[in-house]
Amino acid sequence: MPSHVQIQEPTPEPLRRERDHLSASRAALRAMRHDVEALDISDVTGNWVNAQILGRQIEDRIKALADLADTPLFFGRLDYLHAPGADLAEGAGGENFYIGRRHVHDGDGDPMVVDWRAPVSQPFYRASRKEPMDVRLRRRFGYTGGDLTAYEDEHLTDATETTTTSRLLQAEIERPRVGPMRDIVATIQPEQDEIVRAGVTGTVCVQGAPGTGKTAVGLHRVAYLLYAHRERLARTGTLVIGPNASFLQYIEQVLPALGELQVKQATVDDLVAHVPVRGTDSARTATLKGDARMAQVLRRAVRSGIRMPADPVVVVRGSRRWRVPAYELEEIVKELAQRDIRYGAARDALPQRIAHAVLVQMERSGEAPDDRVQDAVARNPAVKAAVKECWPPVDPAKTVLRLLSEPEFLARCADGLFDEDEQKALLWEKPARGLGSARWSAADAVLVDEAYDLVQRTSSLGHVVLDEAQDLSPMQYRAVGRRCTTGSATILGDLAQGTTPWATGAWEEALAHLGKPEARIEELTRGFRVPREVIAYASRLLPSIAPGLAPATSVRESAGALEIRQVPVEERDEALLAACEAALGNEGSVGLIVADARVAAVGAALDAAGVGYLAPGEETSAAVRVTLVPASLAKGLEYDYVVLDEPAAIVSGEPDERTGLRRLYVCLTRAVSGLTCLHTAPLPTPLL
Repeated sequence: MPSHVQIQEPTPEPLRRERDHLSASRAALRAMRHDVEALDISDVTGNWVNAQILGRQIEDRIKALADLADTPLFFGRLDYLHAPGADLAEGAGGENFYIGRRHVHDGDGDPMVVDWRAPVSQPFYRASRKEPMDVRLRRRFGYTGGDLTAYEDEHLTDATETTTTSRLLQAEIERPRVGPMRDIVATIQPEQDEIVRAGVTGTVCVQGAPGTGKTAVGLHRVAYLLYAHRERLARTGTLVIGPNASFLQYIEQVLPALGELQVKQATVDDLVAHVPVRGTDSARTATLKGDARMAQVLRRAVRSGIRMPADPVVVVRGSRRWRVPAYELEEIVKELAQRDIRYGAARDALPQRIAHAVLVQMERSGEAPDDRVQDAVARNPAVKAAVKECWPPVDPAKTVLRLLSEPEFLARCADGLFDEDEQKALLWEKPARGLGSARWSAADAVLVDEAYDLVQRTSSLGHVVLDEAQDLSPMQYRAVGRRCTTGSATILGDLAQGTTPWATGAWEEALAHLGKPEARIEELTRGFRVPREVIAYASRLLPSIAPGLAPATSVRESAGALEIRQVPVEERDEALLAACEAALGNEGSVGLIVADARVAAVGAALDAAGVGYLAPGEETSAAVRVTLVPASLAKGLEYDYVVLDEPAAIVSGEPDERTGLRRLYVCLTRAVSGLTCLHTAPLPTPLL
């Protein structure tokens, strides 16, 4: 946060000028939108397809130029000592720029608002008294709804200015949360901005404590990359991967609010949805299936059908017979088997290699065959029969089905990788008769995805953002990694919030599985969301769940409300309802977080009391501000006030104590303004 801020009590004239500029900018934006709406494309599209594509692009442009009444068109202003790019000679004039969510220009093309991602905007986030970056004045604006009501100035080159904290910045950070997640363009901090503007070719891994804004940083990085490298990423695509559908619903409005409409969102389960998931695994079995050793097991399984030829291939063309002996065929098959190429690509190459061997014989006999002859030989029935015998087609799902159903096949493929006891755990208790009856688990679907990639290479995107990455298994990391083999990634997570039995213990290990071992690891520890008292209380768990991590520090001036209260069992529901009612007395959203096993009972209590509530991901409103949150879905969400029910039940609902304490750490750190924790059973020991 800025350290040298002059709090301006807005005088009528300066405030009027800023409001006039806001009105003029909105009028200019309306004119820009009108110009796009008035475009006639009938004379510039050669066919129906081109017309559809161009029409869709125009629709997207119109949406991007929407003026949202309750969203400030600009939130800051920079007054430069010299015009950017101009000679810094004595007497060179300065220039000022208004910084906003998107570019707005007047009828002459001159900028009225500059996009926050533009190079000229960077000092708004990076300039300091120590390094002013040629900025004389940085002004922040305060809004009530869409009305400009205040401003604050920092004179970065004035040595006499006093040190204080920005009230407007603090108010924006602490603004009540109602509705989906918002962008943070007005409050990006220097360490966050450095990550946001990192180059498109490098992968960045962000270890971020609760409230440090890592999710927002990842989303704003996507917006920045699309601004700086739009043509490149328009060809290759971008993808945001979240932990569950509720989380994706919560964040889905951030990028559209910044004018970016083409970024796709998915969960890991969505990526690997080759088979229907109807079954579940024990924690141990899921951990084994997610182990990186399974990649080698699957490679062996996919290639298990490769056979060395027993007979020669005889190709008949006209009156001539061309014979490729078995030993030569064996050399071709062995060479392809040893190469690090996909099974399907090798199978496609095999008939061409055999045909080439025939063409060599033709040329020796004095013929002059061309590529058409080689293609014809490759399609010859004798060649096709040899390929089918030596390199049979592979169905990825059937291969995994066989692997998990047949002990002998699994034993051959897992030899030296998994011991006998582990192999028993991997096998299905009731082998399926076929694909239609198979009860695939989520971990099985990841294995099928790996098998698909072994047969045919997965398409790569230009950039992938992976949030809550600490919860992924090695095989899930591989599934994400093959979606960005030729692109870059932004990896976001917190090792202390790993709530799966297979959660990663070190980012270096995770990045290796992802295929990005060279990625830069950044750590965010300054919290802007979680109140100081709340994060200090939750950090009592860190020595037990992530002893190597530094606790987050909160820069919030307000300490936040924290109440830990034990209640009798018979009064538990009544106390929860009273706590929710008290929280609703404040402005903003309320999250009622309970152990998964308690969701039905607490929901019934809310219904009986006539308290309306939502499920995670559903948009809060002025009418309904309470969300009933199962502990397993709390990750990544935030609420102004949190009522937390029975910490011990949250811990005991997980397979092991460490995972349970990590789940509790997540739940304790969802509050923006206040946390009320009610319990009947004793609190977990680390919290005492």
